[in-house]
Amino acid sequence: MNRPPVDPDVADAAPNESVMTAYDEQHVVTYIRLLQAEGEGADWREVARVVLHIDPEREPHRARTAYQSHLVRAKWLTEQGRLLRGTGSK
Repeated sequence: MNRPPVDPDVADAAPNESVMTAYDEQHVVTYIRLLQAEGEGADWREVARVVLHIDPEREPHRARTAYQSHLVRAKWLTEQGRLLRGTGSK
């Protein structure tokens, strides 16, 4: 995996595939930031604005959907997928 971008724009919804995708590889930093924000109890609206670049005041449904799908994907990648695991893990 190449070095992922630090602050990429996101799609309206994260992938929902059972394998790590190119999109996931490009958004590793985004996923980590989402997991950290959740762990710190950050308000989802602020996270959507800062991390996902979506204004929850102007686009509340899009912001909430993008936040939820990316957070679910981040959790899946850390629990079931390959994110933050050693290369020898399955």
